Amino acid sequence: MIPSLRILILLASLAWPLAAMGGPTVYIPLGAGNLVIAVDAATHRITARYEGVENPHGLVVTPDGEYLIAGSLAETAAPPGTAHETPTSRLYLIHPAHGHVMLTIAVAGWTHHQAITPDGRYVISTHTTRGDISVLDLTNNTIIQRIATGPAPNYALITREGDRAYVSNSGNNTITEIDLVTWTPLRTLEAGPSPEHMVFSSDEQTIFVTNPRAGTVSAVSVASGKVGAIHEIGPNVHGLDMGDDGRTLFVSSQQGETLTAVDTSNGKMRSVPLAPAPYHLNTIPGTGVVYVSSRKDPVIWVIDQASLEVTATIALPAGEGHQMAVVPR
Repeated sequence: MIPSLRILILLASLAWPLAAMGGPTVYIPLGAGNLVIAVDAATHRITARYEGVENPHGLVVTPDGEYLIAGSLAETAAPPGTAHETPTSRLYLIHPAHGHVMLTIAVAGWTHHQAITPDGRYVISTHTTRGDISVLDLTNNTIIQRIATGPAPNYALITREGDRAYVSNSGNNTITEIDLVTWTPLRTLEAGPSPEHMVFSSDEQTIFVTNPRAGTVSAVSVASGKVGAIHEIGPNVHGLDMGDDGRTLFVSSQQGETLTAVDTSNGKMRSVPLAPAPYHLNTIPGTGVVYVSSRKDPVIWVIDQASLEVTATIALPAGEGHQMAVVPR
């Protein structure tokens, strides 16, 4: 065998295991499609479907990738006069390796978004119509806390240390800081008008939060609890996430039909048209891409973080993509 051919064969044999490993797995709840799907971020292909989940919106995955916990927008009305804690909706515990919903957990009020502690033990769900959050303990699959925040809690963040949670309250323009050791609210931060989705800066000293009605993203200082910089994005901003470089913020504007990249170090912005109705988004760490769903069409756009070009499109079997969860390779 000629030397050059031996080299090609050797390179191919080394590359095959890497290709076989695939990329990160992205789990996406499909809302009205009553499904959760798994996508291989190396190929941008759907690799699994999990049925038996009613109108999933919020979604988290345990750090080891063993379990998914999906919240539902579906709710059964409680009879008049029943207690606030009366279960009216469900959380779904999915085991991806087994390919099905393992069990459901009763919860009071439909779930908007979710966050999971770094140790994978606790899941926080926001209950917009109840003015509180619930805390699920995954060691026994039981709701152990309900904590009042503010009106219309929307989104939740948890620090890398797992000691604090932050919940946006769309009804009174605030963020509630919660001690996760004592499960008590500590203080109230500003958040701009009608705050919704949030993401930390890379040093967790700033919370970026969308203000959909104002068409802006506010930068909130964790130390002072005050709004600093305000980034003008476009009407009905929705999804946002931090890029692989730790300083570029990606933001979707549904009504403006744009995707905007904000350099948080200097405020410079780049925007590209994206239609129809760009909605939820997640950067996929280590891949250089961001996944963006459409509110109107059953698709996920794969966007290059550097060029903002659409490099692929994922056709969804039904519904629309909501809060995504990523398991690294």
